[in-house]
Amino acid sequence: EVAAMKAEVQQRTAEVLDSLPIGEAFNWVDRVSIELTTGMLARLFDFPWEERHKLTYWSDMGGNVEAMKRPEDIAKRNAALFEMGAAFAELWQQKVANPGKDLISVMLRSDAMSTMSQEEFIGNLILLIVGGNDTTRNSMSAFAWGLEQFPDQRAKLEADPSLIPNAVQELVRWQTTLAHMRRTVQEDTELDGVAMKKGDKVVLWYISANRDESVFADADKVVVDRENARRHLSFGYGIHRCVGARVAELQLTTLLEEMAKRRLRANVVREPVRVATCFVHGYKEVMVELSHY
Repeated sequence: EVAAMKAEVQQRTAEVLDSLPIGEAFNWVDRVSIELTTGMLARLFDFPWEERHKLTYWSDMGGNVEAMKRPEDIAKRNAALFEMGAAFAELWQQKVANPGKDLISVMLRSDAMSTMSQEEFIGNLILLIVGGNDTTRNSMSAFAWGLEQFPDQRAKLEADPSLIPNAVQELVRWQTTLAHMRRTVQEDTELDGVAMKKGDKVVLWYISANRDESVFADADKVVVDRENARRHLSFGYGIHRCVGARVAELQLTTLLEEMAKRRLRANVVREPVRVATCFVHGYKEVMVELSHY
């Protein structure tokens, strides 16, 4: 299924890149990162194309832990989440009655999810939307900002496009779009001399693991030909590994490939504006000017 998406992803990426101005400043987050990830999510879920930007808004509200600090923001966030739940409940009912080839229909046919209640199913859909939006979108934005900070690595990548697949893994490692995740201990155990009891909550700091100098030399730097770039934990690990990792990798690889075909360079013109949260490690604004090399 992922392989079948490649032509569509290439076409959509080409359309977005060909619509961008050369030598004129614009927000890479809005014009590229959001546009490409939202389009893919709409395609995956067979969500109405003309309403696709709702997916971005809902996802942003879902991942905005800062909105839990003020009563008025809590109300706004809850309203957005209820709206999202209602929209996906309606879409779920449509797919139960008339299944297709979209991800919701595939999930309905799977042994693991076919017995879920509607509430459980919709909860999983919301998780996929939030996860699918944040990871890919902020990694796309990191492509512009990360290579801007390390021009020698950008030059190396521009000179050798065969490095693109590895560079994608390196940028995903360097950015680490979700800083952490919490898990629940299932049985009493001990890890590195620390006792943990069943039911204890454990926070996994992916962003710390991905900057571990004992694993990644010069971990704070982008190194496009880093030999062990794939050892990153940005997509999680084991049974918790991100189910959309291959789709994200396809989108990111295609973006860099289509940029290389056009010999396009994104030049960041000022410091990015970051998302104000300790959970999602991302960007609101990355102003760039495109040039040819």
